[in-house]
Amino acid sequence: MNGAESLVHTLLDSGVEVCFTNPGTSEMHFVAALDHIPGMRSVLTLFEGVATGAADGYYRMAGKPASTLLHLGPGLANGISNLHNAKKAGSGVVNIVGEHAASHLELDAPLTADIEGLARPVSHWVHSAKSAADVGADAARSVQAANTAPGQVATLILPSDTAWTDGGQVAAPLAPPIRVKPAEADIAAAAGALDGAESLLLLGGEALTAETLELAGQIAAQTGCALLSEWSNARMERGAGRVPVPRVPYPIDLAVEVLAPFKRIVLVGARAPIGFFAYPGKPAVLTADGAEIIELADWSADLHGTLEGLCVAAGAEGAKPDLATRNPEASVSGPLNPDSIAQVLGQKIPESAIVVDESITTGRAFHPVTKGAAPHTWLNNCGGSIGYSLSCAIGAAIACPDRKVLTLTGDGSALYMPQALWTMAREQLDITVVIWANHSYQILRGELTNVGVQNPGPRAIDMLTLDRPRIDWIAQARAMGVDGVRIDSAEAFSDALEDAFDSTGPRLIEVSM
Repeated sequence: MNGAESLVHTLLDSGVEVCFTNPGTSEMHFVAALDHIPGMRSVLTLFEGVATGAADGYYRMAGKPASTLLHLGPGLANGISNLHNAKKAGSGVVNIVGEHAASHLELDAPLTADIEGLARPVSHWVHSAKSAADVGADAARSVQAANTAPGQVATLILPSDTAWTDGGQVAAPLAPPIRVKPAEADIAAAAGALDGAESLLLLGGEALTAETLELAGQIAAQTGCALLSEWSNARMERGAGRVPVPRVPYPIDLAVEVLAPFKRIVLVGARAPIGFFAYPGKPAVLTADGAEIIELADWSADLHGTLEGLCVAAGAEGAKPDLATRNPEASVSGPLNPDSIAQVLGQKIPESAIVVDESITTGRAFHPVTKGAAPHTWLNNCGGSIGYSLSCAIGAAIACPDRKVLTLTGDGSALYMPQALWTMAREQLDITVVIWANHSYQILRGELTNVGVQNPGPRAIDMLTLDRPRIDWIAQARAMGVDGVRIDSAEAFSDALEDAFDSTGPRLIEVSM
């Protein structure tokens, strides 16, 4: 057995069953091992950022890591933006990055790079295999690191000589650290702070599952506290019959206004609210001056156990939470705008759908209306590096092949990873892609004003537009093997979604804004 074969066997024994791959020469022995060792699903991507983003989406829905296969330093570099997003989302990913053989590194060949240096900022765990005999044990440790709560990015660098040399040994799986919950005294103190409309329970991470939201809803019903989540969430269960939780708004002024009433804020799986960017003359800390911030449990803790304990301490075990009610059936007509789009989504999101949201500008109106849609799961971009949604949808669809996946993204974001469409077609994934085609980086038009730039001139505006030439998303999709349709009214959007959900396989809807 060579090192590559021991790597595949160990990954499989440790529960890693999918590899999102874009390999090169240095990884050919790993490719050969994937070929003749059964059990690992290998998914080819045309760009490494698609592979890393897909691994992020897979973890969010499967609750266990996939691996990526990346070619040397440049291949890793191509995947870094979505590794950044995965790290910020708390997603477990095992990166296998090829490296030159030790003898070749001495020659400073053209593809030689500081792979460890590239990996460290976007990884919690980085290691270079030293010999074929070590590869299996290294792989087991990488999966253990990836499974460390809430999920971590682990990067194992595989020199080609450690892959092709005999002497590989399969290693047994390693258990990750056990999640712990806060001390009972801390839970009791937090429960005492949740006493009325001036108190807030701010949720994030795995405090947003259906079960944990039920507990949070009981606590709110008993104590009178408000519930909010962070602006960006790796995964939130939503829809009719579930406890609705508004998000802290993205715009600074609105976030400050929403958070102003709260004098006591208990954090469960969330960070204290801060602005996404710094703006001249505006606060970075969004909570009211003097607000007491109680950091009860960070996102690596046992959040279900924490909320169970908080529920008991607050005397809320028998309380009935407020639940979202199903939107009444209605047809939506007229021009397309954020409000009419939200109404269509609130009607058409299928039950058990997975919504991958990168609607940076258009989507700010979506949450209040879609809380009454059929029960569904909502995924956000937690790292802010745009271009995550199309690739994340691939991983979600592979993790949950029996569920519809709907990805919502602006045209500017989608242009970062359009190669994802090809993988959707190749794998025949049940994904509906909706592109908000406003032919600009619309978010940045607003940001010019937010940072104090008044009356921007034509050159500034030209740097934020995407209409010279306009992208034909239907032609783009068809070139990648995905059927598409362009629509420009609320009625047509509703019909297009129905058609997509009534079929299987990937579809693209370009929404002309």
